[in-house]
Amino acid sequence: MAHKNLAGAGMVRGSLLDISFRVSPRTQYAFTIFELLLVVAIFGILTAIAIPGYQRYQDQARIVRAKADIVMIESALERYYAKYSTFPDTLAQAGVGAMLDPWGHPYQYLNIATAKGKGSVRKDHNLVPINSDYDLYSMGKDGKSQPPLTAKASRDDIIRANNGQFVGLAADY
Repeated sequence: MAHKNLAGAGMVRGSLLDISFRVSPRTQYAFTIFELLLVVAIFGILTAIAIPGYQRYQDQARIVRAKADIVMIESALERYYAKYSTFPDTLAQAGVGAMLDPWGHPYQYLNIATAKGKGSVRKDHNLVPINSDYDLYSMGKDGKSQPPLTAKASRDDIIRANNGQFVGLAADY
């Protein structure tokens, strides 16, 4: 029996048998609705995991920036004190009045020496003032603050305490 050239006819010659197959020129590949829903579900799960982590990262970055800003403002206030032997009444007098914290709020400043009464100075959990020279802080993410650090509105504030020996979250003080 004579064998024909089978390569062009979609036939493959094997060692034991001849295997024939057909390749349709119209074969189409497509995703089923189930496969599409599976991909969307996987994407949704990955997004649900990634977004909170990214938001935590952004919050931490804003806190670090606020701490650095407070240290920089503190330097400007110390330069003012070195020049005039008194702290300024406002941040604008020290040349840093236009600065905003990472949440878009102005930094808060109170010269304790010129403050009327002690009701507006920042206080720790024992209601003892946390500074003796001036208070400097960011109102944090919520944009709200109260003098006692234990108040709910003050827990996210970025504060300067112990006359500059501590700069960080009020909740950590």
